[in-house]
Amino acid sequence: MEWSNRAACLSAEPEQFFPVGGAAAAQWESAAAKAVCARCDVLAECRDYALATRQPFGVWGGLDEEERRALLAEGAVPAVR
Repeated sequence: MEWSNRAACLSAEPEQFFPVGGAAAAQWESAAAKAVCARCDVLAECRDYALATRQPFGVWGGLDEEERRALLAEGAVPAVR
């Protein structure tokens, strides 16, 4: 996971990547986390890692839990880079 050393989220608040609940604050945190992901140089590696290892919580590679579950249901399981 050497790619994680180049992740944009290293300088962000970790809590925003793991919002709790469905309230407005959690939705705002998720949107803020996805904005960090959008400018990340290793977005694809992070997303692929989260899908391949089936990360159950948080925003990874610009995707939240529901988005990852939907992709996995479609059979999207990349190899870990």
